[in-house]
Amino acid sequence: MKKKQLTPEQSEALLKVLQSRFEKNMNRHKGLKWEKIQAKLDASPEKLWSLYQMEETEGEPDVIDYNKKTDEYIFCDCSPESPKRRSLCYDYQAWQSRKANKPEGNTIDKASEMGIEILTEEQYRRLQELGKFDQKTSSWVQTPASVRELGGALFCDRRYNTVFLYHNGADSYYAARGFRGILKV
Repeated sequence: MKKKQLTPEQSEALLKVLQSRFEKNMNRHKGLKWEKIQAKLDASPEKLWSLYQMEETEGEPDVIDYNKKTDEYIFCDCSPESPKRRSLCYDYQAWQSRKANKPEGNTIDKASEMGIEILTEEQYRRLQELGKFDQKTSSWVQTPASVRELGGALFCDRRYNTVFLYHNGADSYYAARGFRGILKV
């Protein structure tokens, strides 16, 4: 298996981008200090690799929270629209069930490959308190087993200054629907 680690040059460049974004968006993480976050990232090269994957797909990851109990910083895709990981079915089962016009893959496996999780509905709504996201696109969110067992999956977006939760067949995919990831460091 290929080691999930960046070169020193990639790490340095990514840290500069993350620090710049952090400093430009202090409203997302009031009271947090970049030095402490960078120390955590320096100690977790696999997490930095995941953030690189988020950045490469134009997710614009940024810190949106800190969990005192677990001493973890929470990074999330903060791009204005759904990141450039779109046209994906919800999960492998949905992808496998498609007989024709299979997309490139599925959201759950793609997130796993990147070392991140897709947002829950609650996390998605919390993100929307920090800005206006997905005003032209939509994002798959974690779907309860009871819905998934019936063939459905959930997604959210923001329209009319309101966050909406919708359903669709899990095997559907659209050019304007992707997913937002979350990473705990």
